[in-house]
Amino acid sequence: MITYFDDRSVQVTSTTVRVDGRSYPLAELTSVWHRRGERSWRVLAGRGAIGAAIAGPLVTAVLGIGLAVWLQRSAVVTIAIVGISVLIGLAVGPVADFLFEYLDRSYARGSREMEMWADWRGRPVRLLHTRDAMRFGQIYRAVQRAMESLPAAPGQNVIGSSGSRPSPRNRP
Repeated sequence: MITYFDDRSVQVTSTTVRVDGRSYPLAELTSVWHRRGERSWRVLAGRGAIGAAIAGPLVTAVLGIGLAVWLQRSAVVTIAIVGISVLIGLAVGPVADFLFEYLDRSYARGSREMEMWADWRGRPVRLLHTRDAMRFGQIYRAVQRAMESLPAAPGQNVIGSSGSRPSPRNRP
């Protein structure tokens, strides 16, 4: 038996898909497809807030330099304003690495709910439901590899793509 994916709630082997304690023998799955839900505006707003947190000090620094030139004060005042503006702009440096890492993780997690469905014993069954796009992709690819390794009878073991359910006419 080959294990294609294994974590605390999902295990995909060359014979079975186990999700949250329920087992589905691969030989009984006739087609597998996925669906994507609506975008989470909360996640997208969070990404925008991260962008604002990164850009804020930089914009403030540029505005401060512009203000120093526009005020046309003495050289000491202008240098002080420019210096403070540059320090504000540099403040983004230590925080930027943390914020970019958080932004990368938000893209790996995704902004949609993902579902994996299968025809099992003649009826559609939702195998998996998650918001974690990276984990979903790993599990979906594991199921694809497991089903491709099975000796398929004509009209069985079809993997759908692009979020649509395979129709009987499109099956090999």
